[in-house]
Amino acid sequence: MAVLQMRKINICAMKKNRKKILEFLQRRGCLEIQTTDNEDAVFEKMNTATQISIFERNAALADNALEILDKHCPENKSMFAGLEGKKQIDENEYQKSIDNQQDIMNLVNRILQSQKIFEEKEAAVLRCSEEIESLKPWLTLDVPMNYQGTKKTGFLIGSISGTYTQEELTARIEQIEDMPESVYVQVIDADKYQSYVTVVFLKGEQEQVEKALRELSFNRPPIITSHIPSVSAKKREDAIVSIQKEIEDIKQEFKKCADRREEIQKIVDYYTIRADKYRVVGSILQSKHTFFVTGYIPQKEINDLQSKLESKYTIVMDVEEPDEKEDVPVLLSNSKTTGAVEGVVTSFGYPTKHEIDPTAITAFFYYFFFGIMLSDAAYGLLMFLGCLWALKRFPNMSEGMQKSLRMFKNCGISTLIWGVLFGGYFGDALTVIAKTFFGVNITVPALWFAPIEKPMQMLIYCMIFGIVHLFVGLGIKGYMMLRQKDVMSFVCDVVFWYVFLIGLILMLVPTSIFGSLAGMTVVFPAWANLLAKVMALGGMIGILLMAGRRAKNPLKRLMLGAYSLYDTTSWLSDLLSYSRLLALGLATGVIAQVINTMAAMGGKSVVGVIMFILVFVIGHVFNMAINLLGAYVHTNRLQYVEFFGKFFEGGSREFKPFKENTKYVNVKEN
Repeated sequence: MAVLQMRKINICAMKKNRKKILEFLQRRGCLEIQTTDNEDAVFEKMNTATQISIFERNAALADNALEILDKHCPENKSMFAGLEGKKQIDENEYQKSIDNQQDIMNLVNRILQSQKIFEEKEAAVLRCSEEIESLKPWLTLDVPMNYQGTKKTGFLIGSISGTYTQEELTARIEQIEDMPESVYVQVIDADKYQSYVTVVFLKGEQEQVEKALRELSFNRPPIITSHIPSVSAKKREDAIVSIQKEIEDIKQEFKKCADRREEIQKIVDYYTIRADKYRVVGSILQSKHTFFVTGYIPQKEINDLQSKLESKYTIVMDVEEPDEKEDVPVLLSNSKTTGAVEGVVTSFGYPTKHEIDPTAITAFFYYFFFGIMLSDAAYGLLMFLGCLWALKRFPNMSEGMQKSLRMFKNCGISTLIWGVLFGGYFGDALTVIAKTFFGVNITVPALWFAPIEKPMQMLIYCMIFGIVHLFVGLGIKGYMMLRQKDVMSFVCDVVFWYVFLIGLILMLVPTSIFGSLAGMTVVFPAWANLLAKVMALGGMIGILLMAGRRAKNPLKRLMLGAYSLYDTTSWLSDLLSYSRLLALGLATGVIAQVINTMAAMGGKSVVGVIMFILVFVIGHVFNMAINLLGAYVHTNRLQYVEFFGKFFEGGSREFKPFKENTKYVNVKEN
């Protein structure tokens, strides 16, 4: 349980070794390099925008090529592909790809060009298909669509609104006043929206004919061909066949390129690393012969880094304590068991320089409360085994995923323990199975007690667990005050609250309200009752007088103290929040019992056994999933709102070292 101590280091080295030193620092990944603005006549920054742009562009092109290959030739990935993590390769294999980068980029460009041609071909197929669809109504036309007529007659084709037979259209034409009598309109085809017609007329009457046809909403076809429609349609069908063959050839080319997918992945990571390195090159100060690097590093890394650099290069390294005003990054260091909960803590915030790392304490309560909320031994065992299998099966998964699985593995152990204490094994599955299929009564007794049978007793325990949780949070606040040597704040803001709250609790325990909830009567001796009242009153007076101690005005001081006492309601609401331990624990057990009862409704028969298996498996998978999610959400809430609210603010930033941020592969040192 620690926030690693950070130191600020300054490294000055020969410019001729800049490339190797920066690559070494990037490979080690232990130094967060700071951008400095102290340029002068000697030290200045190098403009690396062009190099960064080139590397980022190459990385983007290669990534785009991978997306194209994934679209046309997707990898056969297992359902657990997300757990596999990055592929581990050695330096020799990685260097081979770097040496062949030009060949790989030629491959990338070929893939991108092929994709462009592929899209053009697909667009051509779509265009031909649409044109064929447009030609379908005209397939019976035996003259070219651009036919203009004879010397004396004109010819038009087009569509009119509505569905007409030849007789209906002739009658409709006769009703149009301005339509010349010499016009002949023939219906070629019709659908439920419009009719497709040809119009023959005397050439001198074309303008009059077109004006008259507007009354029928006459429109020319969207496509006009120089061949008869059937021939034009056939040409386009042949073109589609030819284009589709070309598309298949391109797909085959993609399949060949897919065999080199891993090479492209390595080159994406290579250019990404190079771009990151040149960002640093552009942020550090350099002279004609030297360069200067400054940044933050965990203290435990300094000696090893210094010895390795000095053994290979001529450097000057200066280590100093960061200034109080500096925005120093934070790096947490915890064991595997407690560190699994780091994600929960850092999601809330990183501890400031005046705060402690609460990860270890949070981990204890996190596992404790999660187990109570899920509280079924079978579910806990499945969680533990599933997470353990995944951790062993996929050792290369990302660090974040490893921590999450370790956290749920530990939560599974806690759930298993609480399930044994409460007697939950898929609810009451053993009892139901024994009674339904074997006609015997078998019960597995709870090692402690069954919350379903004694919910009020469980509620009392939940409140006790909540009080302990809240008091620990208040205690951590007091510890941080003492560490800063603020004894006055410790007494006024912590000790007085402990005295006041413990006094109230001791006053509550002997009352009938507590007795009705606990199912038992507690009788304190007179001196204990008096002590409780004295503590409550003394703590209240202390808070009233000292909570507003920074105010000089006595009246304002009392008002601030009274307002601080109002926080008692906040303590009460926080305490009541722990009733969710009971609620979620009961939900898991009750739903499990309902599932078992439904599964056994088929009775002792072949159909009943099949029904039992189906309902049992589906029901318990659902129950485990929904209650696991509920336990996760509400356990987080108890940490964030109730626990952290007592002492933890966060606000620092994460330590982000200069390292090899790869997407596809991890390079192992030989």
